[in-house]
Amino acid sequence: QVQLMESGGGLVQPGGSLRLSCAASGSISSINVMGWYRQAPGQERALVAIMSRGGSTNYADSVKGRFTISRDYAKHTVYLQMNSLKPEDTAVYYCEATGVTSQGSFYAGEYWGKGTLVTVSS
Repeated sequence: QVQLMESGGGLVQPGGSLRLSCAASGSISSINVMGWYRQAPGQERALVAIMSRGGSTNYADSVKGRFTISRDYAKHTVYLQMNSLKPEDTAVYYCEATGVTSQGSFYAGEYWGKGTLVTVSS
């Protein structure tokens, strides 16, 4: 069974940096798209950044120039480097994987991690 496990969240001061990691497990051969979404209190879950197997990226306008997504394809891991953090970046950050080939079978749907909390506050 495919599972996603996030790590790296925590409390950081405004202007600081954090690096989130998400490792996918479960006899995986490949993953088409991996990315990050976030959900702030009282708000819906929203895209932060995604990265395709070919290396194409898409970022939310609010994080462009501050956040960088990357992947380790061999380790089925996605990272999110977050710099110049702002209080409005406070949210639970969720890892997502789409188009996973595992144990010889392809699943076009989405897998989600349980989330990691990022709090930006002085």
